[in-house]
Amino acid sequence: MGSVTDQVKSSPHLAILYDQIRWEEKALYEAAKKRGFDPVNIDCKSLFVDLNKTEFQYKDFTIIQRCVSYFKNIHSTAALEGLGANVFNPLTTNSVCGNKLYTHMMLRKAGVRTPKAITAFSESSAIAALDQLGYPAIIKPTIGSWGRLIAVLNDKEAAKGVIEHRAHMFPLYQVYYFEEFVDRPPRDIRAIIVGERVVAAIYRYSAIGEWKTNMALGARAENCPVTKELEDVCLEASRAVNGKIVGVDLMESKKDGLVVHEVNNTTEFKNTVKVTEVDIPGQIIEFVHEAGNH
Repeated sequence: MGSVTDQVKSSPHLAILYDQIRWEEKALYEAAKKRGFDPVNIDCKSLFVDLNKTEFQYKDFTIIQRCVSYFKNIHSTAALEGLGANVFNPLTTNSVCGNKLYTHMMLRKAGVRTPKAITAFSESSAIAALDQLGYPAIIKPTIGSWGRLIAVLNDKEAAKGVIEHRAHMFPLYQVYYFEEFVDRPPRDIRAIIVGERVVAAIYRYSAIGEWKTNMALGARAENCPVTKELEDVCLEASRAVNGKIVGVDLMESKKDGLVVHEVNNTTEFKNTVKVTEVDIPGQIIEFVHEAGNH
């Protein structure tokens, strides 16, 4: 594919920054090529940025941020934005969406319905928090993806075991974040927002014997109609985090209606494209090109 320098010379406009190459990154690259762009692929693991440069090779670029790692994502975005690059999503969005507690607070501040949640900062306060929230409850790491280290706590004894274990893990896991166990159908909704439009949505049905709806855990996807209510909630959630290209995850609470439990800044959309046949990669490329030229 040639060196990064050669690619910069041949394509001074659009770049895709990644740390893992998934279906989505390949699809974005092909969508860009199909539309006449010559996109630069930037492997974040090979990237270094001189933070004191006034002349910067990516200064006039529109960069699609696709790093899965939260820490690589926000730090590379900060460096690139700070030197003049136009990054989608921007740092404000990436830093908030990559942290479940931050996201929850921004959604609540904007009046978006969410599951009840509570946070604590020690083993004893975590148990006291769960006594207030009630069982069953969900424990989540504030930073994480693909359903990892998320567990159902059915009672106090189960909670004590999980919390005691996490007290000896990396300090991140000693910030305790709990959500109510939402009474809902065995599915959630993933909606893809590009700019100010909900371009597609799917239901994600839990696999047999599994309560999580992550596709990586065997969930099944079906097309979800984009109703006016769904569109309104998703756009409110996206605006709350300054989202440009995001995936909004919702549950259909039997008590509260649609509640938003996550907003994903480097959202996966492979299964959404497969089920809905909507050209999401193409719409993303067209959006960032148009937005990057304003």
